[in-house]
Amino acid sequence: MDGIQIYELRRMDLRGATVIDGFPSVGLVSSIVANYLINALNLVQIGIMDSVAFPTVSLVRDGEPMNPVRIYGGPKQEGRDQLVVFISEFQPPPNLIKAIASTVLDWTEDQKCNLLVCPEGLIVDTESAVDRQSEVYGIGSTDQANDLLRKNSVMPFEEGVITGVAGVLLNEGRRRDFDVITLLSEAHPDYPDARAAARVIEVIDKLMLHTELDARPLYEEAERIEMQLKSIQHQTDAAAKKPSGPVRPSMYG
Repeated sequence: MDGIQIYELRRMDLRGATVIDGFPSVGLVSSIVANYLINALNLVQIGIMDSVAFPTVSLVRDGEPMNPVRIYGGPKQEGRDQLVVFISEFQPPPNLIKAIASTVLDWTEDQKCNLLVCPEGLIVDTESAVDRQSEVYGIGSTDQANDLLRKNSVMPFEEGVITGVAGVLLNEGRRRDFDVITLLSEAHPDYPDARAAARVIEVIDKLMLHTELDARPLYEEAERIEMQLKSIQHQTDAAAKKPSGPVRPSMYG
């Protein structure tokens, strides 16, 4: 698909697993969720997605080179859903979004996975985003996916636009009759919104993991970011009330 390939680095039985889309979204909600799940569940890298059209970079972490798009997975465990996570640090250009989404869904179906979940940020008024305790909204590609949301009391997303990889995955899931769920959490568009990501983690835990995921670190990170932003805003407001440089009164009458 447009030169996009998935290369498996480690074989793992993924039948019945749930796949998480971690391509960057508003407030980096999907990226934060994907990183959290990889670390919290000790997932291991099982593959990469690559293309000649992808950025020519290597992300180096802990002395190891990493591809811009990576796939992580965990083993099957009794009483807990198996997870697969796609994660990327780059925002796909518009001309690649459909090909990336189709490749993700093709692979998901080939692996006999059951469900694909897309965490997304929902843009809110920047002035109220910091203090808002918001709902997480959900929409599914099939009746079965929407039933899962209803059974877990997730507020339905009834009007609006979902862009990017998540939007294409929803449409493709509907066309192929494959279960895709998008979870939308109100997020600040101008900085990584850990609070919005924490709300999505809580819903994912309720929907499928049957384990106690601790979202407190994300809420603490959100408070740290918000304190920084409030401090910067306070300094900016104070600076705006003062002259920007030396002023000679005689020059201005």
